[in-house]
Amino acid sequence: MADTLGILGRKLGMTRIFSSDGSAVPVTVIQAGPCPVTQVKTVEKEGYNAVQLAFDAAKAKNVGKAMKGHLAKAGDGLFRTLREVRLAAPAAVTVGDKVTVEHFAAGDIVRVTGTSIGKGYQGVMRRWNFGGSKDTHGCEKVHRSGGSIGHNTEPGKVMKGKKMAGHWGNERVTQPSLLVVAVRPEDNVILLRGCVPGPKNGLVMVRK
Repeated sequence: MADTLGILGRKLGMTRIFSSDGSAVPVTVIQAGPCPVTQVKTVEKEGYNAVQLAFDAAKAKNVGKAMKGHLAKAGDGLFRTLREVRLAAPAAVTVGDKVTVEHFAAGDIVRVTGTSIGKGYQGVMRRWNFGGSKDTHGCEKVHRSGGSIGHNTEPGKVMKGKKMAGHWGNERVTQPSLLVVAVRPEDNVILLRGCVPGPKNGLVMVRK
């Protein structure tokens, strides 16, 4: 999906700040950037417009030779994480530029993409809010089961997408329409109203 330029960061956790009228505002603290631009893709060469951003400094022993050569073009050190942001128009940045939290301002509306907290293997009642079976007469050891999942001879199979027990969480999730409450360039920090996907120290992408 075509998008505007974003920034990579880590979710530090949640706290609250107080507005001018004294009300408490729940905010998520994100330490974002600075993210050097390591590659710029264009329609003419790659078939689409995009910018590749780097984040989270890495040691030389943890980076392969090919990646070292790729990151050397930006001339800003070695990094652990690379993410690509597809753009609607040709990028206004070049390789070696840095994207910082100053790209955002208080009052902006952003969306944050991250990986949700994994809950492990869960049954249908917890994963999908199933009601379960009766707790009275006629039911034995099936109180939390999902019940029948099958069909008759036609179609004779379990349909794709059937809600069943399985791994819950640990998915890519995008939280839209979050308000930027404050930006602190001296600390590379953005304060967003409300919660964002993922655990503490989880990697997130913030986009307008």
